[in-house]
Amino acid sequence: MKVTQFWLGQESIKEDHSNIIDHTVLELFYQGVGLNTTGSVCKPVSGSLPEFSGSPTEKAILSWAVLGLDLDMEKLKQKYSILHVETFNSEKKRSGVSVRRKTDETLHVHWKGAAEIIVAMCSDYYESNGGIRSMDEDQRSRIETIIQSMAASSLRCIAFAHKQVSQKEMECVDDSEKTHQRIKEDGLTLLGIVGLKDPCRPGVKKAVEACKSAGVDIKMITGDNIFTAKAIAAECGILGADYNEESGQAIEGIEFRNYTPEERMEKIGKIKVMARSSPFDKLLMVQCLKQKGDVVAVTGDGTNDALALKEADIGLSMGIQGTEVAKESSDIVILDDNFSSVATVLRWGRCVYNNIQKFIQFQLTVNVAALVINFIAAVSAGEVPLTAVQLLWVNLIMDTLGALALATDRPTKELMKKPPVGRTEPLITNVMWRNLLAQAVYQIAILLILQFRGESMFNVPKRVKDTLIFNTFVLCQVFNEFNARKLEKQNVFQGILQNRLFLGIVGITIILQVVMVEFLKNFADTERLKLWQWGLCILFAAFSWPIAWVVKLIPVSDKPFFSYLKRSKPSSQLYKSSTTRNLQSAGMELEVQ
Repeated sequence: MKVTQFWLGQESIKEDHSNIIDHTVLELFYQGVGLNTTGSVCKPVSGSLPEFSGSPTEKAILSWAVLGLDLDMEKLKQKYSILHVETFNSEKKRSGVSVRRKTDETLHVHWKGAAEIIVAMCSDYYESNGGIRSMDEDQRSRIETIIQSMAASSLRCIAFAHKQVSQKEMECVDDSEKTHQRIKEDGLTLLGIVGLKDPCRPGVKKAVEACKSAGVDIKMITGDNIFTAKAIAAECGILGADYNEESGQAIEGIEFRNYTPEERMEKIGKIKVMARSSPFDKLLMVQCLKQKGDVVAVTGDGTNDALALKEADIGLSMGIQGTEVAKESSDIVILDDNFSSVATVLRWGRCVYNNIQKFIQFQLTVNVAALVINFIAAVSAGEVPLTAVQLLWVNLIMDTLGALALATDRPTKELMKKPPVGRTEPLITNVMWRNLLAQAVYQIAILLILQFRGESMFNVPKRVKDTLIFNTFVLCQVFNEFNARKLEKQNVFQGILQNRLFLGIVGITIILQVVMVEFLKNFADTERLKLWQWGLCILFAAFSWPIAWVVKLIPVSDKPFFSYLKRSKPSSQLYKSSTTRNLQSAGMELEVQ
């Protein structure tokens, strides 16, 4: 952020400030900038450029004053003593200070803050030659036009005002008849207005577009002027090219605050930008969106954002500029303070959720097939084809290695193009039911055939038949692991070479299965298989690929499967939202400060 425009009265000062501006006015500017600030300047001994600390706004103003106006902070603080300070707050949007000059004991009041608010406190304004002119309605209107023009250029407008006061004007008697100091707030003289350019980071517009395409509605909530807010929102892509003033997409906080609850709920969907907002406005926005049923993520960096960060489903605080209070109130800390990271968070949240679905589909297929085959065999023949050790082995390699294989898929571009998942939608979708039931039915069918006809079909003894059942069952899961990689796409091999861990785990699983069948006969209760028998097992297992390809052509309803079995409407609290789930949920509203 840096100062790009400077207006003294109605005159734009572009360069050579020391020759254009009167010494008296320049001295007052030094006071207003150097004493009414929470930032600081550190001059290195080596003679290199000074270092500035504080908020981005304070650093930009101090940098401009020190490097452009030749402000010397050390000398300034030696000349003046600070009497009273009124710190900046988000409601008044201004900060004030009263100082005493040590040489002549004169008292000076300085205010700095949002340009239109400071101008409203002024009755006069300084000119560059040191003269003071009265601010009548016509002059005030011209200055306000200058502010609007700067704001429309996406500049943050900060005004400075001054007044020399007497000791009596500084004193105020309260109800307890105690005298204390207050900073005079009216009859001020406008010193000047600076316009700060807060440039969008590279990639922000692309990140906004990515979030929009993913079904995320972005709302910008800021304390800036409405004109500045609209200009920045248009630059970022939050406000589209079709924006018009009557659309109700850009409003001020006080307007939103004064809506009735019914009006607020009616108009909240249209609002894209809320300017001159307070922390309460932000909190109110979050509460309304949650009441509407949306999943809300909020970004913030200040202590005032803590309530909104806490109230939101997902709180995202800034790691560099964020205060400790904001970080403690949030769920996720964005280390680089970059909005592009929000899109990354969203992408990874969806990826983790999608990977969990893949594993659940895969695991349910294993469990359903094993349960049914053992149950039918036990009921009909009085014995089970899969022993306890074999089932334990299947669970070990499928739970552990299968989870690692399917949970390591990285985010893809397709994830950000899919529609979001609703707050009440089930984790196991109709697509998953279709896939897992098809695979489970095929596995049950082939294993039952082997169980009741295997000995006669292949002319093998019972132990070999049981080994064929066990080997085929495990290999079916290995092949089905590939099917589980894509829940809806028919090409399950897309991007597989990029996930070497998946290929490595599949290879390890096959090697361990060979060891289990061929070398651990007593432990696993198996018999060595001949080459043609291995080929038979692989052939049976490989049929799961064409089955999956055909099954994915079958359309399924969007309505959850179990909703057909319920008479009443499912409760909105059926599924508890977690951080990962919320990041990919439907109608996700993302608020940006």
